[in-house]
Amino acid sequence: MTALEPREAGAFMQRLGQVLDANYGRPRAVLMISAHTSAGQPHLLAAGQHQAIYDFGGFPDQLRSLRYDAKGAPELAQEVITLASQAGVPMQLAQQGGLDHGAWVPLRYLYPDADVPVLPLAFVAEESPAQQFALGEMLAPLARAGVLIIGSGSITHNLSLVFGRGGMQPIDAVELESSRAFRTWWQQRSTARDWQALLDYRAQAPFAAAMHPSDEHLLPWFIAAGAGGRGAPPQRLHASLTFGALGMDAYAFGPAASELAQAMKSSESAAAILPAMRV
Repeated sequence: MTALEPREAGAFMQRLGQVLDANYGRPRAVLMISAHTSAGQPHLLAAGQHQAIYDFGGFPDQLRSLRYDAKGAPELAQEVITLASQAGVPMQLAQQGGLDHGAWVPLRYLYPDADVPVLPLAFVAEESPAQQFALGEMLAPLARAGVLIIGSGSITHNLSLVFGRGGMQPIDAVELESSRAFRTWWQQRSTARDWQALLDYRAQAPFAAAMHPSDEHLLPWFIAAGAGGRGAPPQRLHASLTFGALGMDAYAFGPAASELAQAMKSSESAAAILPAMRV
């Protein structure tokens, strides 16, 4: 629903695209790891052209009218295959395309003209956070070579808390204490670069199972983190939620993460001042 009701997360993603453009220029491609595209082995969707996939039901028909026709990145797929071969990681290449809603919804805000090639990577949702992190480490050379690596999921994701507490919760419902505790723990452990705790979050984080009954929506975070490396602390760029428990927090990783966080703060301050200047 973020595609139709942007709220804070949609505004953040739109501003993020603008800040990335202004400070780093356009990436040569986006490597997209979405919680909704997984497989028994890692797969690259290496088609030359993509379109939006409407992989959901029970939502307004208007969503199915939204398009995102981005070019694919078959050349980048070959680079990933080479990295995987060097690392001894099984990696399949499929000549098919398509962007699930975990991919095209944020990309419509980041790059609304669909003018950046996209390579979806289907990850193995049954693998552990440590295995996902290792996959990200394998991809790290791409992050240093002009590729924007995005892990798309949700910092908290238990839909029974959205739909199952006596009916659908208001979109602006007060946050559950369990959600607040988990999101706060995550930021604190990230700031401390406590990778051991983060990788073992299901045993160490408060309310971990309640926030992620299954953890496929959190696993893309670890892939992106692995690509950024262990040296710099993850930076929380944005924090918001909907329905009292569906966290929309966004993090940046790697040596430039702190610089990007500062640029985002500056852009947010400028956006807050602008209306007053207009008056």
